[in-house]
This record gives sequence, C-alpha cells and structure tokens, in this order.
Amino acid sequence: MRHDSEAATFKNVTRLHAVPRAALSLGLWLCCAGAAPLSAAGLHVIDGYNAPTQVRRTPLRQVASANLGGGFIQMLVTGSTGETAPRVLAQPQPQQVQPRFTRQQVPYSTSEAVGTLVVDTPHRYLYLVEGHGLAMRFGVGVGRPGFTWSGIERISRKQKWPTWTPPASMRRRRPNLPLMMPGGESNPLGARALYLGHTEYRIHGTNEPWSIGTNLSSGCIRMMNADVRYLYRKVDVGTKVVVLPG
Repeated sequence: MRHDSEAATFKNVTRLHAVPRAALSLGLWLCCAGAAPLSAAGLHVIDGYNAPTQVRRTPLRQVASANLGGGFIQMLVTGSTGETAPRVLAQPQPQQVQPRFTRQQVPYSTSEAVGTLVVDTPHRYLYLVEGHGLAMRFGVGVGRPGFTWSGIERISRKQKWPTWTPPASMRRRRPNLPLMMPGGESNPLGARALYLGHTEYRIHGTNEPWSIGTNLSSGCIRMMNADVRYLYRKVDVGTKVVVLPG
C-alpha cells in the first residue's frame, strides 16, 4: 500500500511539472495554426494578443513563477515578450471658451444709461447695460500688452461681414499683411463689426473663438460671432461705448 501511494504521488507530481511543457507544445501548435497563445497556468487565452490594433498603456502580463528568458518562448506561454507596450500619446484638444465668458445676464451696478456698452478690459468682459441693476455680459478678447486703450467713443458705423483693411501702422509691423481682405468666414473681423468713432478700433467678431478671454488683439474688442450678431441687433449708430483702463 505504501509503494502504491508513493507511486501515485510521484505520478501526480510528474503530471504537474508536465503542464508548462504541454502548454508550450500546444501553444506552439496553435500559434502556427493562427490561434491565440495559451497561458501555462490554466490554458486560458491571453487577452488582447490576437488584437494587434489594441495598444496597451501598461506592461503586459508575465508569468511570475518562472523566468522564461523573454523573447519568442515567453511570448508563446505568456502572450508577452516581457517588454513594456508602447504608449499612445494624447491628441491635443481644441481650446474651449471658458463658461464664464459665455453670454449671460448678470447683476451690474452702474450709473451709465440703459443701452450703453462698457468694456471691462482687465476682466475681459463687455456689458450691455439693461437697467434695474442688470446687464448682458459677454466674454471678449482685448489688446495685448502695449495695445490696450481706454476712453469713451460712440459707434460710428455698423457692418455685416466687414472687409478688413489693415491700418498702415499694422502693415509696418507686419509687411506680409494684405492691403484688403473681403468679408467672409476667414476674415479676422468675423460676422459683424461696430466701428468706434474715428479710431482704428472696432468691436467685432472673430474666426479664432479660442482667443475670447485673452489679451491678443491689436486694440480691437473681439467677440464670438454669435455674440456680436446679438449685439449688432441691440445697438444703433451713436451708442456710447466706455472702455475701462486695463
């Protein structure tokens, strides 16, 4: 009885040690047949091996109980060569306008008359005074350092899809600019323009909506095209515009 028990134990141990070898042989045969490799532990298919378009962000699984030396043999048993999988670089996302720069009615205390436009340069807001302590607030883009200004002007002209004629001072700084650009979606003045007195400045739309809330312009007040359309309908020639210092 003792000899029979020892023989059975030896047979079971031999069978246990034979699992990796059997798995390796079976894995090699299946690999040649085009199937996914098997694991040495439980003959389970390794996830993702037969899906070459799937890129993992973390090291692939390895057999912890044995060092198979990496390379082809380890790949057959574990589905991994032991090397770190390549990382997928995140694609840059388009910059979005911050929620606080979207059009919204807000409490606003001012002594200015209803219908007046107030440009809050340091906070990059434009207010349309509505009265009763309220105003419609818009996010805007303002002049970059050295190009901000302040004062009181009045709207002298309104234009839909305005042409853009860069002033001589701008062309001296940027000689590659055109003498004139017709109105349209590619025009930097956007869908509407409100001209301020006899200055070179305008309140206008933009084909760069990501610039709203920034200090990038040459002194003009930029608005999102949807907002400048809204404002265009609300104000008339002669409307007072107050531009606060930056």
